[in-house]
Amino acid sequence: MTGALERLARRGLFLFDPETAHGLSIKALKSGVVLSCAAPADARLTQTIAGLVFPNPVGMAAGYDKNAEVPEALLRLGFGFTEIGTVTPRPQQGNDKPRIFRLVEDEAVINRLGFNNDGHGAALARLQACSRHALIGVNIGANKDSADRVADYVAGIRTFHAVARYFTANISSPNTPGLRDLQARESLTALLSAVLAARDDEAAKGGRRVPVFLKIAPDLTEEGMDDIAAEVLAHNLDGLIVSNTTLSREGLRDQRQAEETGGLSGKPLFEKSTAVLARMRKRVGPDLPIIGVGGVSSAETAAEKIRAGADLVQLYSCMVYEGPALPGRIVRGLSALCDREKLASIRDIRDSRLDYWAERNV
Repeated sequence: MTGALERLARRGLFLFDPETAHGLSIKALKSGVVLSCAAPADARLTQTIAGLVFPNPVGMAAGYDKNAEVPEALLRLGFGFTEIGTVTPRPQQGNDKPRIFRLVEDEAVINRLGFNNDGHGAALARLQACSRHALIGVNIGANKDSADRVADYVAGIRTFHAVARYFTANISSPNTPGLRDLQARESLTALLSAVLAARDDEAAKGGRRVPVFLKIAPDLTEEGMDDIAAEVLAHNLDGLIVSNTTLSREGLRDQRQAEETGGLSGKPLFEKSTAVLARMRKRVGPDLPIIGVGGVSSAETAAEKIRAGADLVQLYSCMVYEGPALPGRIVRGLSALCDREKLASIRDIRDSRLDYWAERNV
């Protein structure tokens, strides 16, 4: 898709409210109207993380393809991997509309969706129809009215173990009351113990061990980060995803929309999420895989996440403003960076600005 067509498509979509526009974009991907934007394969971008081979380090974050409707179409846009969900055991409507807001001046989005999704059964049926070679992660969560939230996460592991390439336990959405409480140390111990026990049980049955990642918030205290790092290492978790949306509204131009409740994503999240990423890398050491999320809008911002300690990156909200060719542009830009800096692997820049970002006061 050319730049002119992308700009035209964006103007057309922006005539609709954000949730309607999102639905139209899903339909466009289903129909094949959005053409492949993938960049040429580049072995320097291939990464082996948690036992999985990622053809490039750029992924679609959870939240866009909640119901596993278009994972393979997203991979054709140039993503090296994609993550469906968040899915909950039972279907739920989520919070009242309107619940997505564009902050155009800031190139940001505020959402308070509340895990709206079709439930485990619908997503499972769609994933069973996908190629087993497609690198699709499953982001699992708990129903809002669940009597046992840990049991909901365990149900996600058991339901999707045969089709997920990796799992993400999402305990960091600000839009389900009390969910972030699972980041507290005692609650996190119970959650990780149960989830990993279920994963290991399923692996023993089927002979395939599916990695489990934990997605955390960017609004953690230093003590909170200490506790999460300690539990992640104690449980031999496969990796972290840093970070989800933020409750902060600092520095926004659009003060009217900033008054909306919910999680903020997009360009304003970049610095905060990257600083938290670096601080978590310092805490967990060099070996634990980390996926960096928040404000990735270009090859340079993707590279900066890697310099701050990320092995892979994910994006979503910036595509609202940059269009469907964004992942391909980022991948081509990372290849160009490898050319300029004569890198054997994009991994060679990892941690090169770790201290700088870990010390940022954002």
